[in-house]
Amino acid sequence: MSRSAHPAGPRYADVLPEGRSSTGTAPPADLNVLDAKVWSRTVHRAPGGAVTVGGIEVTRLAEEFGTPAYFLDEADFRARCRAWADAFGRDADVFYAGKAFLSRAVVRWLDEEGLNLDVCSGGELATALDAGMPAERIAFHGNNKSVEEIERAVAAGVGRIVLDSFQEIVRVAHIAQSLGRRQRVLIRVTVGVEAHTHEFIATAHEDQKFGLALAGGQAAEAVRRALRLDGLELAGIHSHIGSQIFDTSGFEVAAHRVVGLLKEVRDEHGVELPEIDLGGGLGIAYTSADDPREPHEIAKALSEIVGRECEAAGLRTPRISVEPGRAIVGPTAFTLYEVGTIKPLDGLRTYVSVDGGMSDNIRTALYDAEYSVALVSRASDAEPMLVRVVGKHCESGDIVVRDAFLPADLAPGDLIAVPATGAYCRSMASNYNHALRPPVVAVRDGGAKVIVRRETEEDLLRLDVG
Repeated sequence: MSRSAHPAGPRYADVLPEGRSSTGTAPPADLNVLDAKVWSRTVHRAPGGAVTVGGIEVTRLAEEFGTPAYFLDEADFRARCRAWADAFGRDADVFYAGKAFLSRAVVRWLDEEGLNLDVCSGGELATALDAGMPAERIAFHGNNKSVEEIERAVAAGVGRIVLDSFQEIVRVAHIAQSLGRRQRVLIRVTVGVEAHTHEFIATAHEDQKFGLALAGGQAAEAVRRALRLDGLELAGIHSHIGSQIFDTSGFEVAAHRVVGLLKEVRDEHGVELPEIDLGGGLGIAYTSADDPREPHEIAKALSEIVGRECEAAGLRTPRISVEPGRAIVGPTAFTLYEVGTIKPLDGLRTYVSVDGGMSDNIRTALYDAEYSVALVSRASDAEPMLVRVVGKHCESGDIVVRDAFLPADLAPGDLIAVPATGAYCRSMASNYNHALRPPVVAVRDGGAKVIVRRETEEDLLRLDVG
């Protein structure tokens, strides 16, 4: 059997050269140094050796809130919101993609910092409305919205619903008319651009569940149908080309094709649609090798791309929207673990088991995602050792960090932290093996508060009504 066909995965039995990770990365010169690219703004190593966030040592945070736990740097989150808002200015809209991580506290921060919000489920919509986000600043996504979800969104007055199918065009129009509303909508199109990313998070090629394809005329037909229905106000076109993208070349191709559709709409219907939403997907640094672009660079590039394409097509430049989620919340948080079993495997690596795992971070198993890790409860001058950080679940794929370096004097009871876990980790957390999902703790200016509490055994048993 070939290695790529191994039932346990293509990297199940990797044997690594001594002193190097599976990606060929040599150990860093100093394991105590924290790369600012992958940690939030207020994370520092104190003179005594322990890491601090928001001015609080992680050892104190572990004593108060336990491990595993997500610690979110509120000041960093707010600063990133402002950076995106400032980069795009008043002539564009920034919608935070709530699927990355959403809580009532986050909704309030977004409102205070002037960002809009994307939701893609009834639960996310309920959280947004309960926390006071103005409905007109909410966009509702999803490929299979239920009648109940649509009714709630229309009744609440959400600013726009992103239509994802021919059936949904009719469904939303009917519900809006029955409620005496005219719902503002966008049509999501697939433009045939596949971002350079993992197959499961590349969402613009035609063979997938989202949107209506430009190829074959589906998107153009969707426009025709939406324009004919009194319950809908068609505001524009939505496109999303993938996730964890580090350059804008894919957006250039996507914008060219979307603007081509806008030109067809004008020529056929005499209507210039006023909005174009380019989606999200901009990447962050999970490791030192990643090189994400700053919001002002992204804003400049996207504005120039759309302006150039519209000028060539003889169209007025529509209002641009973008949807950063990971790019805002991803770098703002880290997951804190306590080290348990340490198991050296001669000639391979050392397995470091922690008190969490795939129940609090499924991304490594699901996407083969790469992360960094650091010893944070103390400093160390020990030699680096190649490690694989794994969880406590009954699953061989329960890997948190596939290959990294930690000090050779690492011991049970030490605290280690995995940065850049603000996006999708808590959102995708599970109760596998009846694990209790960790809390999310916001830290700012020497204070810490729980914004999503840790689950308890009582929570699990309360749901088990059998």
